[in-house]
Amino acid sequence: RELLAAAGVAFAVEVADVDETPRAHEAAEAYAARVAREKAVTVAERRPGALVLGADTVVVVDGAILGKPLDAGDAQRMLVRLSGRAHEVLTAVAVARDRHVTARVEKTVVTMREISESEAAAYVASGEPMDKAGAYAIQGGASAFVTAISGRLDTVIGLPVPVALDLLTEYGESYSGS
Repeated sequence: RELLAAAGVAFAVEVADVDETPRAHEAAEAYAARVAREKAVTVAERRPGALVLGADTVVVVDGAILGKPLDAGDAQRMLVRLSGRAHEVLTAVAVARDRHVTARVEKTVVTMREISESEAAAYVASGEPMDKAGAYAIQGGASAFVTAISGRLDTVIGLPVPVALDLLTEYGESYSGS
């Protein structure tokens, strides 16, 4: 939300309840783009003529998609899996008006230092990772785990703003930032 507001985009948040289960053999990039499109189209169908932006972020390690953790144990397992290595963060952005939708995916590589079991447990206990892909918020407490980023930070946060603005511009909107 803060990313769009900082870019000078006026918006309202409306939740799109879509099934975020990956399909069998669905590649991570295709999965993220599909979910972002479904979110945008779901809301666009409720708001005829409105310009709707949807996004979805996934973490990918060893070819596996890490979405939001199911529970604290799942969050702990995800953090241990990401510990001491690099992974990809993919954020798909989709813009829809009625049934017309366009989507793009941005990728950033994040490297984390070794995270001890106790550090992971304390972070999970904070509650912060429970609604985050890969069980971490880079703009929050997990920033202490990150040693390198190759790509855009806003992709990891959940919305690559230049991509969003480009897509909105394709639909006739104009933004100069603020």
